[in-house]
Amino acid sequence: MDMDEITGKTSIKSVQQTADVKVRAKLRLGEVERLIKKYRIIVPCLSRQTLQSMCEDGTFETAGSRPTRLGWLVYEDSFWKWARGMEINL
Repeated sequence: MDMDEITGKTSIKSVQQTADVKVRAKLRLGEVERLIKKYRIIVPCLSRQTLQSMCEDGTFETAGSRPTRLGWLVYEDSFWKWARGMEINL
């Protein structure tokens, strides 16, 4: 244990290390549904079962290869990549 930990102070080095960590935002399937409806990407919105299949088949890049305890977590950048691809592939 160093002096910073004892006194509760944060060193510049530890702040820099924390700032270097990149975290990819993840969306629950309910949020994916909401975004599809809000931006009218596909009308009517895809069913929950179809969205789950898209997680399983790799259409959406997910955190893990199966649902977490919070359900499927889709990386936000993967979702938007898919949505943009819908425009191009029409």
